[in-house]
Amino acid sequence: MPQSSLRRADRVSAILERVASHGSVDAGHLADEFEVSPATIRRDLQVLEDQRLLSRTHGGAVAVDVAYELPVRYRVGQHREEKALVAQRVAALLPKGPLTLGLTGGTTTHLLARLLAERVDLTVVTNALNIAAELALRPRLKLIMTGGVSRTQSYELVGPIADQALAGLNMAVAVVGVDGISARGGLTTHDEIEANTNATMIRRADRVIVVADGSKVGRVCLASICAITGVATLVTDSSADPAGVEAIRRTGTEVIVA
Repeated sequence: MPQSSLRRADRVSAILERVASHGSVDAGHLADEFEVSPATIRRDLQVLEDQRLLSRTHGGAVAVDVAYELPVRYRVGQHREEKALVAQRVAALLPKGPLTLGLTGGTTTHLLARLLAERVDLTVVTNALNIAAELALRPRLKLIMTGGVSRTQSYELVGPIADQALAGLNMAVAVVGVDGISARGGLTTHDEIEANTNATMIRRADRVIVVADGSKVGRVCLASICAITGVATLVTDSSADPAGVEAIRRTGTEVIVA
């Protein structure tokens, strides 16, 4: 895709990736790269500074000192092809016929929900607002939505209300999105309250499938969701670190590379 045709969300996502990789960015270089005006880049940087995702400087921006979670609206453009491959592979893995399926929040689980929207005999349990919005008007499937407190970074409903709703349900399969997965750290994410809600869904499922593009394999984030032994299958893509994949396989978890 030509840089000039990038949507704003994709452009901002690319800016954040450069800040994360290099520690700083130059506004003039960004304007040239994306073929937009310097004023447009300044507005992008201001928006990101307002969200405390970077700190503006005279000629550009620098990374903030603390680790941050990229809001889901900016994650959609990251690793898009890999996430689509993973979602397609999981859709093919799911059993046919009546199925009760749990879906946590995440860009890959959202893509999976779109692929499943025309299925019949499907009951979807989710705490993700964007997934619920995707499925709410589909007449041939049943949607069960938890309550809870909304997290703007992930569009997930989390906390005791969500946990209580999930604790009363049984799911044949839960498909879980994570920010990190490794043999040592298990499943991890940025927020401890979200981690607890996702762990509750995992405990209520007979089988757990984790979806993670290759950038998340081997990563360990702040909050633990569960040990790797709680996962039946990891579906990732070919960009995943081979050593990280092999370490997960040695734990007994099935790893499928889409």
